[in-house]
Amino acid sequence: MKKLFYSFVFLTLFYLANAGAVAAQDMVYQARNPAFGGDTFNYQWLQNSAQSQDKLKDPTAKDPMERDALQDFKENLNRQILNQLSRQFVVSQFGEDGLAPGSYTIGDYQIEVTEGGSGINIQITDTLTGNQTTVTVPYY
Repeated sequence: MKKLFYSFVFLTLFYLANAGAVAAQDMVYQARNPAFGGDTFNYQWLQNSAQSQDKLKDPTAKDPMERDALQDFKENLNRQILNQLSRQFVVSQFGEDGLAPGSYTIGDYQIEVTEGGSGINIQITDTLTGNQTTVTVPYY
């Protein structure tokens, strides 16, 4: 019993002697989410963390990093063919020099090309609805 009493006295004296050495500081809340004032560098980490916990992923969805070479080739070929057709169409409609001032009719569209102070003005009018769009191509 005396041993227990002496250890209790010793611990009490130890805590009282070190009570002045204990220091505290204010706790400050700092937001992590950039939407709530946190550091913007945390955005990528939060996004990756959320995506890794996503339990609602479509199991049939393909990973965007897995690209199909044959599908890419098909899309590239389609783009090149459409670009070539559009170039041929512009050359057949407007000649090798491109748009020259004047009036053109293509299908349901009336195109007026005029030169202005800031560039070439192209006014496109839909003859069916009367809607108009004006495009100004500035000089170089």
